[in-house]
Amino acid sequence: MTNRDINDKSCLNSIWTDSIANNKQPDGKALLAHLKTVHQQHTGFTEKCASICRDKTGLNSYEWLAEIVPDIDGTRVLDLACGSGPLLKILYDRNKKLKLTGVDISPEELALAKTRVSNNNTDLFELKAQNLSAISDNSLDVVLCHWALTLMDPVTPVLNEVRRVLSSGGQFAALIDGPMNAAPGYSDIHDLIYGYVQAKLPNYGEIDLGDPRIRSTDSLSNLVSKAFPEATINVETNVVSMEGPIAEVTKTAAGFFYASFVLPQETRKTMLSNLSKLLAISKKRGELENQGRFAMPVNRLVIKNKSTS
Repeated sequence: MTNRDINDKSCLNSIWTDSIANNKQPDGKALLAHLKTVHQQHTGFTEKCASICRDKTGLNSYEWLAEIVPDIDGTRVLDLACGSGPLLKILYDRNKKLKLTGVDISPEELALAKTRVSNNNTDLFELKAQNLSAISDNSLDVVLCHWALTLMDPVTPVLNEVRRVLSSGGQFAALIDGPMNAAPGYSDIHDLIYGYVQAKLPNYGEIDLGDPRIRSTDSLSNLVSKAFPEATINVETNVVSMEGPIAEVTKTAAGFFYASFVLPQETRKTMLSNLSKLLAISKKRGELENQGRFAMPVNRLVIKNKSTS
């Protein structure tokens, strides 16, 4: 890492990135500090892309995940790593008599969430997913986690905590990265962004955020089966996408990748320029000029606890 990178305030530097630059394996504390820094400097960035991208039925990924929650008054729901609160807001707008709880490690994200779901049926806590100390055993009907499980390391204590707080017959549903080949062109986008990042941090990718076992369907199933030995487990794949002015699509798509935040400003500009070429839509007669499209794969993991009644 150069002195110029360190002095570039647009370039995110942390103990985690320093460890990678020095070919060292970052520990859990370094990861936690890095994630907090990202969300402090870019509050709400996950929501920006995820809310816009929609599947063939018109649902964005928050709405697709929210389908798991039964529309029954009094249903007790936890949004694990709730961020700025978009999923909580969707659930509250659908049924104001749900009992909602959100937890996150970022006070900045929670402050934004509080402005959206400030009501008597919603509680917000600044907690790590590995230690849900404010939540009682067997007290929840549904636990949701939107695109954050892959960032949690160690992940086994997270699954154990989810099992502890879920009631008999309760459900845990998480959105995670889907297979790259499910969305045409996604692997090229991923490789382009990571190529620029690896020019700065060669080990980025080999050492990535979170537990790599979550990114493989087979290893994920093995982890989940150990944590929930008697549960029913299902994984569904979907694709969400967005279209619009190429500059807006490119900036929004790049912002969904945590890796992009470690790039210095000038390198980021070059990356965005080349990314826009990948995202550009071939124009036909009568279509708008300078349009772009971004599609990304997503898996929905659904675990249903065995009922003891």
